[in-house]
Amino acid sequence: LSTQFGGEPTSYTRFSIARQTDGDNSHVEMKLAADEEEGGEIGRPEHLHASMPPPRRNGKNLCFIIMAAVLLLLIGFLIGYLSYRGRMQRVNRCLDGSGNCEMTPTASYFSDDGTEEEEVPGPRILYWPELRNMLSAKLSATRLEANLRQREGKNSFEAGKVEDENTASYVHDQFVSFRLDDVWNDEHYVRLQDKGSSKNQVFIIENGEDELDSPDAYVAYSKSGTVTGKPIYVNYGRKEDFQEIRNIHGPMNDSIIIFRAGKITLAEKVANARKEGAVGALMYMGPSNNRKADSYVPFGHAHLGTGDPFTPGFPSFNHTQFPPVESSGLPHIPVQTISREAASRLFGKMDGEKCPQEWTSRIMGCKVTVSSSSQMKVKLTVNNVMVDRKILNIFGVIKGFEEPDRYVVLGAQRDSWGPGAAKAGVGTAILLELARVISDMVKNDDYRPRRSIIFASWSAGEFGAVGATEWLEGYSTTLHAKAFTYINLDTAVLGSKHVKISASPLLYSLLEATMKRVKDPTMDSRYLYSRVGSDWIKRVVPLDLDNAAFPFLAYSGIPVVSFGFYDEDDDYAFLGTTEDTLANLKEKTGMLYPLMRTAAEVAGQIALRLTHDHELFLDFDRYSEELLSFQEKLWHFDSNVKALGLTLNWLYFARGDFQRAADALRRDIANSDRENRIVRRALNDRMMKVEYDFLSPYLSPKDAPFRHIFFGKGSHTLQSLLENLEQLGANKTSVDVNELKEQLALATWTIKGAANALVGDIWNTDNEI
Repeated sequence: LSTQFGGEPTSYTRFSIARQTDGDNSHVEMKLAADEEEGGEIGRPEHLHASMPPPRRNGKNLCFIIMAAVLLLLIGFLIGYLSYRGRMQRVNRCLDGSGNCEMTPTASYFSDDGTEEEEVPGPRILYWPELRNMLSAKLSATRLEANLRQREGKNSFEAGKVEDENTASYVHDQFVSFRLDDVWNDEHYVRLQDKGSSKNQVFIIENGEDELDSPDAYVAYSKSGTVTGKPIYVNYGRKEDFQEIRNIHGPMNDSIIIFRAGKITLAEKVANARKEGAVGALMYMGPSNNRKADSYVPFGHAHLGTGDPFTPGFPSFNHTQFPPVESSGLPHIPVQTISREAASRLFGKMDGEKCPQEWTSRIMGCKVTVSSSSQMKVKLTVNNVMVDRKILNIFGVIKGFEEPDRYVVLGAQRDSWGPGAAKAGVGTAILLELARVISDMVKNDDYRPRRSIIFASWSAGEFGAVGATEWLEGYSTTLHAKAFTYINLDTAVLGSKHVKISASPLLYSLLEATMKRVKDPTMDSRYLYSRVGSDWIKRVVPLDLDNAAFPFLAYSGIPVVSFGFYDEDDDYAFLGTTEDTLANLKEKTGMLYPLMRTAAEVAGQIALRLTHDHELFLDFDRYSEELLSFQEKLWHFDSNVKALGLTLNWLYFARGDFQRAADALRRDIANSDRENRIVRRALNDRMMKVEYDFLSPYLSPKDAPFRHIFFGKGSHTLQSLLENLEQLGANKTSVDVNELKEQLALATWTIKGAANALVGDIWNTDNEI
């Protein structure tokens, strides 16, 4: 080629390799001699003469070489493109993650003889708007009604009894008929409480015994026995209510506390009463516009916790294998519910100070207690008995085609003490309809969810989310790393005027986007978002112990959402009673089935969006806002804390670390190759763990099961820290300084740990706290 560019001709190079005696052939002798045997001059062939003119430069040859190089580049590009496309066709066939990639005809464009083959179309790609519309079109109010009517004519579905097991079999058979990828049962052996052979009774003792009430309803996990004490009314039974009574009347030792339903759970009311030294507790239903409800008595449970209280922290697969321990949340005092009519008669017998106006709850003659000269007392007899029962959780799954080991869980309580139309029927009906519709989309409409969707039917929900909690305890080491959202379907319709939302901050953005695309059934021309307004987050209702989503969030660190309709100014009066029938629920709202369909659409859209998108729709930046909001509440106490020789700065620094870690993850996501599945999965896993990382790692799940510092229960929570600081501001001597130090340390290092986990790799963490 040198002659083509005008260079001098050179001699050819001859290589000779002489093998050494020791076997080393690395010696190379290079001789620049062409035709030594011809006898010519060394270094120059005989037929070349010194007078030979140099060759001329040729422009045509140069142009030819450039064109040839360009052509080679084009051919290489074409080969690379076809190879890449064929490889991507194979990757898209590896949707089950098994690595068994089956080559499709579309991976190759040419046959062996060079002729172009016809491309065979694969499964069509469903984009989100199309998928959303498909879900909406397939959801059927008629099928929801049929599902709900399965409970008609039955009086009780108590956990572990015949009707509960029959319903479990029905749900199982329905899942099978929907052709879910897998259907299975989980058995748990739990200790529950049932009413005894004789009814529980409440008497008024004054010149003899006068029976006040002897209802069929009972409170599970109440202590059995008979107690007598002076009646004291404490409104909703909250801490502030007890504080008000204590300031006016002093101690409440040996009294029987009366409170009305609402604001907090029955178990929390009873726990507060026990702390005040009460020997028993009575609860009646709150006010209702339905006068029929005045004579009805609700069921309930008094366990301040979830799951089987006799295997705390352990799964009840076989409780006989565990030592005889019990939950610290058991009340250890007799508890009973009474009718509103009975409460009115009891107030009529009390002759003490009248109730504050805001405490009356529309009961005539409301009194706080009896006068100092009165001899009237209340006698309470509870005859509950402990029973061991087998309960069944029913599961069905649609497996993801790309990440089957990552899943969304949709769940609903199946059992109820009465007919349970609102308590369990609505949620179970929605669960079955979503399983049918989503399975149909996968089997018949080419939907290929990237991640799995699990449908769960829980038992023993009435006793404190026992079925759900035992499942979480049984798989506690793996669920938090695999399940990234729980969608609760319980009590989705209790009215029609207002929307009730409880959710993890991680799901706020997804929930808002969903409400902007789901029509309001009460006014079809607008969307749900128009009803809740732009400030809906301010009205998010904190999860309580009676919500099956609570243990998912506070115990397992899994983001949750619970969505439903209710009437804020008029509760559904029959919830938890033997009159929770389909007829009463339909009387409460004339749009029962359209409302159920809307609730199903919201839940379905959330589940589909989380399993459809490349990137998980989890807004971890929301927790930065939550932490900043908490920090603003602490600023008022800086001087009080400094007076103790302490500082809040370390807590502020930890919050800043979390903010920077969230910003870094957001940048990583923006700069990543979203088509790279390994990178995408790693980023999604970092988002998934945010909720779990707010479970304080410094506490034992057995002793403090609800370790979440935002939503848990106990002195480790941010709310408890705030209450302690408020108490410090009011009375410095009333605060245990060592407890405050521990609270600050737990909060600081839990937030710092969450920040470190969000960053990802250990070498990227910021340890300058």
